[in-house]
Amino acid sequence: MPPSPPSKDQLDELIREINQWAITNGLTMYPPKFEANPSSASVSPVTVYPTPIPKSCYDEAVEIQPVFNELYARITQDMAHSDSFLYKETEALALSDSEFTGRLWSLYLETLKMAANRKQALKLGIFRSDYLIDKKNDNDQIKQVEFNTVSVSFAGLSGKVDRLHTFLNKANKYDIKGPYYNESDMIVSESGLLLSKALAKAVESYKLQRENSVSNDPIVAFIVQRNERNVFDQKILELNLLEKFNVKSIRLTFDDVHEKLFIDNETGKLYVKDSKQEIAVVYYRTGYTTTDYTSEKDWEARLFLESSFAIKAPDLLTQLSGSKKIQQLLTDENVLNKYASNSEQKNNLLKTFVKIYPLDDTDLGKEGKRLALTDPLKYVLKPQREGGGNNVYKENIPGFLKGIEERHWDAYILMELIEPELNKENVILRDNKPYDEAIISELGIYGCILFDDKMVLVNEFSGSLLRSKVNTSNEGGVAAGFGCLDSIILY
Repeated sequence: MPPSPPSKDQLDELIREINQWAITNGLTMYPPKFEANPSSASVSPVTVYPTPIPKSCYDEAVEIQPVFNELYARITQDMAHSDSFLYKETEALALSDSEFTGRLWSLYLETLKMAANRKQALKLGIFRSDYLIDKKNDNDQIKQVEFNTVSVSFAGLSGKVDRLHTFLNKANKYDIKGPYYNESDMIVSESGLLLSKALAKAVESYKLQRENSVSNDPIVAFIVQRNERNVFDQKILELNLLEKFNVKSIRLTFDDVHEKLFIDNETGKLYVKDSKQEIAVVYYRTGYTTTDYTSEKDWEARLFLESSFAIKAPDLLTQLSGSKKIQQLLTDENVLNKYASNSEQKNNLLKTFVKIYPLDDTDLGKEGKRLALTDPLKYVLKPQREGGGNNVYKENIPGFLKGIEERHWDAYILMELIEPELNKENVILRDNKPYDEAIISELGIYGCILFDDKMVLVNEFSGSLLRSKVNTSNEGGVAAGFGCLDSIILY
């Protein structure tokens, strides 16, 4: 726990130190409406102190990440077979969530028409599994909130906030008498480096596929949102790619794709028009929600990229494997049996799951509908899309469902709420203002997996992230304005 509550002068001094360290070291984001002044940046929302996390929970989450990576790789492989259970489930979901899942699914079906020599077998999964630590029955247990398969953020800034808190501790800023925390218990994530390493490994694998014809220095294309505020988090990966792995990169929005890129019709290779640089990997930091596609041209840009021979991180099927519907299906032991390597792995996975109901016409779906309408206080309603701000909580669920046609209900899942412990001894700093309220913290574990239809080439734990939010906020997205970055102190 932090030292005794700081005086106003002590807190003011800590805030000064945090702001100066953050600006010096790039722990920053763009403020809203930064376009008029692109040289401006603001300190990322952070906690003043690290947050205690049980070592047993952290170790469990780290150990199981490669198991989750492989599980979702197998799901993606299975979804490619039109007679598979998950193909049919995703096809049905595409009908009920036509605006988003349906569009992604239709793009995937279009890619099946590509010439064989243009099809890229390799896929790069850059994943993050998010957990809350459930305190039911006074027993610490990680419970999965969601498994993210596209555009996972904060791998770059995660290590920055870890190093910020380490600096404050070593410099006696928490306690004038000396370091307050045992440094060996403070986690410093290398996620920014490890995600870059996975991208570089994908570039190398791409070069080996066509050794005699590939250019000497194929690059990575970061596909990003327009007016991206979280650009500095992404820049850390770009810098690591160049400085550590000698891999160049380019940043493109969907608007840029047709204007700046072309595909060689014979080989399917993707190139930059002006420089003739060959793109080995398309890395999506956008495209995870409907608002990322502002027009038909954006959907056409996504199809254009997917139709190239470049490795995608992720491709359409890998992205679709992260739907909430599949998360719900995996809580069924009979379904999980098909994809888990052995019973020990299956049981370890099941321990991390909470109860999730569909809202369809199955028996389980009918029970989910009943609970959503008559007993909603223990649940959260989740749609298929990401990005923060899309979930519906507790007493708001019945009214929300009654406001949409029942035939669209099966585009949602009903998930049991997790009961984490409140931390009443930390302080959130946002826009230079401290918030001394009880917080809850969400542990994110990154994992990277490079695989094709038959085998896995790379499967690794790739670092950690801790985000915290005040207990009065239901959502936790930092860039979306709900939470902040935090760091881990093990106990």
